[in-house]
Amino acid sequence: MNAMNMDIPVIQTNLDPTRDRFADKPLIEITLGDKLDQMAALYPNNECIVAPEYEVRWTWKDFAEQTDRVARGLMAMGVKKGEQVAIWATNVPEWPLIQFASAKIGAVLVTVNTNYKQFELEYLLHQSDTHTLITIDSVRGNSYIQHVRSICPELDTSAPGSFTSAKLPCLKNVVYIGKPENTPSGFYHFDELYRLAETVPVDALSERRASLNPHDVISMIYTSGTTGFPKGVMLTHFNLVNNGQGMGDRMKFTERDRLLIVVPLFHCFGCVLGVMSSLTHGTTMVLMERFNALREMEILQSERCTAVHGVPTMFIAMLEHPEFARFDFSHLRTGIMAGSPCPIKTMRDAIELMHLHEITIVFGQTETSPGMTQTRADDSVDLRVSTVGFPLPHTQVRIVDPETNEEVPNGTPGEFVGKGYNLMKGYYKMPEATSLVIDKDGWLHTGDIGVRMDNGYFKVTGRLKDMIIRGGENIYPREIEEFMYTHPAIKDVQVVGVPDKKYGEEVLAFVIIREGMQASPEELIEFVREGMSRYKAPRYVEFIDEMPMNAAGKILKYKLRELGIERLHLEQAASIETA
Repeated sequence: MNAMNMDIPVIQTNLDPTRDRFADKPLIEITLGDKLDQMAALYPNNECIVAPEYEVRWTWKDFAEQTDRVARGLMAMGVKKGEQVAIWATNVPEWPLIQFASAKIGAVLVTVNTNYKQFELEYLLHQSDTHTLITIDSVRGNSYIQHVRSICPELDTSAPGSFTSAKLPCLKNVVYIGKPENTPSGFYHFDELYRLAETVPVDALSERRASLNPHDVISMIYTSGTTGFPKGVMLTHFNLVNNGQGMGDRMKFTERDRLLIVVPLFHCFGCVLGVMSSLTHGTTMVLMERFNALREMEILQSERCTAVHGVPTMFIAMLEHPEFARFDFSHLRTGIMAGSPCPIKTMRDAIELMHLHEITIVFGQTETSPGMTQTRADDSVDLRVSTVGFPLPHTQVRIVDPETNEEVPNGTPGEFVGKGYNLMKGYYKMPEATSLVIDKDGWLHTGDIGVRMDNGYFKVTGRLKDMIIRGGENIYPREIEEFMYTHPAIKDVQVVGVPDKKYGEEVLAFVIIREGMQASPEELIEFVREGMSRYKAPRYVEFIDEMPMNAAGKILKYKLRELGIERLHLEQAASIETA
């Protein structure tokens, strides 16, 4: 995740971050399953999961009982403690069922980006050692079933649970969410989990749960970097419950709140800032399968939601929708806006026109569970549009000199580093990559540049990394470059971000074509669009004879970015970005 990046004066207030009313609240030593059962006992008849598009309304008691049954079903499929269960789905009701059922048996939930295609899926399932994959049919023409069957053709001639994959030796089960009659060959249907649950005694689940520890890893969310393929961030019950508690406290969540979760559940924005903040406060979770501005406004109104999370482009789409004026948002109060830099006007309009007077800003990244800093619901508007708040309770955040690792004075730019309960266990099977971001003293280096103000609030001002943030989606150039290298006409390719008025940044690929070969920009863009998630496809392709390099032979991406802005005449967008 990244947060807002604006350079306007901070209004000093009398609020003292060290006097946060939640700062003295102790950390919680509890598993996700036990926390869920705790809330079900407190609010048994309150709505827990509401999915209007699926006519689902589960109380906390209903939901806790269903997760027990699904957990026993997973045990019947042979899922052991510490094994990986991957879910590849939009925000369907089965998603949180799997999230909590897997946690109740000590399995590790692997979240799969809904934009993935075969190339990305195969890597993730192999690298994560996934034992059971649960998937829907397709999204917007992207056939998940086709991708799975292409990777595992053995499914076509095998009974559910009895196939052996040559490419994915750890994968034993594939489960289908959808109409039973459409269940593909070799797949279990999701309803089979309920039938199989009857073969596992209730006592067996109780014994499994008794063996769990709050510090066990139960979530693996994949994130990328500038030097390699996605890495599985290992998070524990302890990480997630406490991060949800801290962020929910800052929003003043209670059992009377109703949060619309339209941000993807596969991302920490959905499954932590959304689900965990709700879990820890008894807040109703209203699920929307995927973003549509008009549909979101309809659900916000009909479900009388009090809170909503989103990236700036989501709020912009609603605020600028021609039917915006006909909706009643008077019941809205809070939520989180994060994911990418937010225009000041968008924040002010969300507060004034959508009644989000207590909306907050969160800064962090998956490796920190993900929240590091957050504004308060009662902070001034100026603080909420110019800063990313101050550290969550029981965490430490510093700004250090990237070269010396020494803390710098207030007002001096440096790298964000963090430490605390929210720090990941590490990257799955990647100890070297882990050691590159967590130093010998246990500080996680985010790669983001910021400053600490005299009032204790932090601002984000830039990035050390080459990561691109397009409309809230993190895009990692190296991953796109690796894929584009597979095109026969490409000799060399370098991907950079360039400013864009609508999305904040867009993807630009500089390409050197092999001698004697040809390719058009349109052809290369379509090549990426067909082979990877559509949002990763370059908006622009520029041909170049040679890449700018320093004396050591390192490609100077900042020079390519400058060249891209010049060639594409994006000077105006660049000036808005830095204003």
